[in-house]
Amino acid sequence: MTIVAAVVIHFTDPKNFPNVGDSLPWAIQTVTTVGYGDLVPTSPSGRVVAALVMLVGIGFSTVITTAITSTFIESARRRMEADGSDVIADKLDQISARLELIEAGLEDIHAPDCDDPS
Repeated sequence: MTIVAAVVIHFTDPKNFPNVGDSLPWAIQTVTTVGYGDLVPTSPSGRVVAALVMLVGIGFSTVITTAITSTFIESARRRMEADGSDVIADKLDQISARLELIEAGLEDIHAPDCDDPS
């Protein structure tokens, strides 16, 4: 994309970009959304090319960031499933057993006393 943008801007705005060697640094700056501003297209077609290069650069950065983040999240999820599923199940079993003991104790407290006539 960067090389294509450099060639296209050279042909659409030859006044500011007389050769591809001058347009390549501009294309790299623009596609990475750095844009120092030292070289800018002034022709209408050059500005359209610049806008497209910026949009592609932003979109590409977003896609790359999303792919990397997704890879990290999926890796962490797999590790948690592999390492933690037995631990979590054991903890839930312990909590369930404790709750059953608590419920049984509460039933004993609230059970009517058979010796009490009231």
